[in-house]
Amino acid sequence: MTTPPVDGPAGSAGARPRGRGVAGSLRHGASATGRAIGRGTVAGARLAGRGSQAGARRARAYTSSSGAGETGLARIIELHFVNLAGDAALTVSLAGTIFAIPTDEARGQVAQFLLLTMAPFALLAPFIGPLLDRFRHGRRWAIGTTLALRAFLCWVLADAVANDSPWLFPAALGCLVASKAYGVTRASAVPRLLPTGFSLVSANSRNALAGVAGMAVGGGLAGAAAKVGPEWSLRLAFVIYVIGTVLAIRLPPRVDSSAGELDIEDTGPVAIPHRDEERTGLVRRLRARVAALPTSVLVALTSAVGARLLTGFLTLFMAFLMREHPIPGHSGTLVLGLVVGAAGAGNALGTVVGNALRTTRPDVIIAVALIADVVATLLAAIFYSLPTLLLLGLVAGLAAQLIKLSADAVVQRDIDESVRTRVFAWSETVLQIAWVVGGCLGIALPLVPELGFGVIAGLLVIVLAGSIRIRMTRSHAPSTP
Repeated sequence: MTTPPVDGPAGSAGARPRGRGVAGSLRHGASATGRAIGRGTVAGARLAGRGSQAGARRARAYTSSSGAGETGLARIIELHFVNLAGDAALTVSLAGTIFAIPTDEARGQVAQFLLLTMAPFALLAPFIGPLLDRFRHGRRWAIGTTLALRAFLCWVLADAVANDSPWLFPAALGCLVASKAYGVTRASAVPRLLPTGFSLVSANSRNALAGVAGMAVGGGLAGAAAKVGPEWSLRLAFVIYVIGTVLAIRLPPRVDSSAGELDIEDTGPVAIPHRDEERTGLVRRLRARVAALPTSVLVALTSAVGARLLTGFLTLFMAFLMREHPIPGHSGTLVLGLVVGAAGAGNALGTVVGNALRTTRPDVIIAVALIADVVATLLAAIFYSLPTLLLLGLVAGLAAQLIKLSADAVVQRDIDESVRTRVFAWSETVLQIAWVVGGCLGIALPLVPELGFGVIAGLLVIVLAGSIRIRMTRSHAPSTP
């Protein structure tokens, strides 16, 4: 008589419940682990949300401090945040579309459309300030129009990218012109929203900080959307610009206020051409305006033109240079990203340094910053390498911001309040045109690093010499009544 095996039917029958128990335990453990992970994820999301909300509250508290919330300055700072978030999203989108075209073809098309769009902008933009002064209740709508136009063009760009449409370049450069026009129209609104005792330099510093944050947020969101497709980051830019359009229209009524300003036919510290002078042509009117500017303002504006020439040149020259002649041993895309990051860091640093140097004469800051631009550009031309390019990007961003803040301070100091807004808008227009000229130079020159950086360094030397000559000539000339 054999002994039944231990693993007989009874044992097997008993083993199946144990198997079900193990499987159930595993299912229970997995379920419990899933619930724990879910609870952890929700808790982490809530914590991140609270952190973001706390950061947003602190940012809004800073933006609204010193009376900026009461006058409406905080609203235009928030608008600037949204505007640059949209610009960053647009830039990220175009980085993988326009610059993916073969170099020679892309340079030719960019040059063609940049020149075509520069002509009307150069002719019409100098009249934006006077036009806004004549139609005094349309500034909010003018700012909103520049944002709405970019929203529409981003939607067109999204379809152009998806369908390889020829409208890609016209729409992209239309966004560029609209972005520059935004700078002019916003410049005419900021002085109207200053709280009592609040300087224009401080207002522009807050705007600059908001812009840096906006670029970081917009670029990050667009980078995530671009992984799905470049058209989706463009649609994200469309949404951001739509939000900006609404914020622009909801700006305080003080933006449209004309209290304390002169009429178009009035005269002041800066001569405003009469109707009979308008028949003499654009060149004579331009000369009359330049001659009427105080020496300090003219020198500051000349130096700022040099800084904008450099930033416009770097934007396009570096983009094509890194594709055609990358630095040996380094990825062109990586080098371009590092230089752009250095310029952004310099721009942010310029805001901090500008606030720290409030007691320093702005004329001195402008001169030192322009000399630094010349030195950094010469170093890049002579010792072309990654360190000199990073130094140039950092110095260009730092100097551009310092010169802009200091030039604004000079205008605020030496231009009468009744015409200060018009002068500020006019000078901003000149700077935007200088950026376009620098961009044209960046795509027109051969992609030879020593030649390109040498040419822009030579132009900066001419600008520096010109600013010195203006100061020396005017110091020996009789003052203009």
